[in-house]
Amino acid sequence: MHLGKRYLSDQITGIVVEGYGREPLEKSPLSSLSRRERQILQLLAEGRSAPEIAKLLSLSPRTVETYRARMMEKLGIKDFRELVMYAVKHGIVNSE
Repeated sequence: MHLGKRYLSDQITGIVVEGYGREPLEKSPLSSLSRRERQILQLLAEGRSAPEIAKLLSLSPRTVETYRARMMEKLGIKDFRELVMYAVKHGIVNSE
């Protein structure tokens, strides 16, 4: 402090000025999904049915459907087709 005012060092001023006006990095909606949700999303996008996924992961088909519904809600997706397209677009599964 000098004369009752605050001053910043040149280094601090540079950091503040450099960061001013930058947009904060947005988190990917995929980061809101759990590892299990991403696993189920991949299997769904690969064309597996809820009963197939349930058997493969030792879950009930109802649990798989609950995961699917939760993913759709988190991602703001309204239907299954859109969910599959989202998975392809974000590299969860290949489009081939």
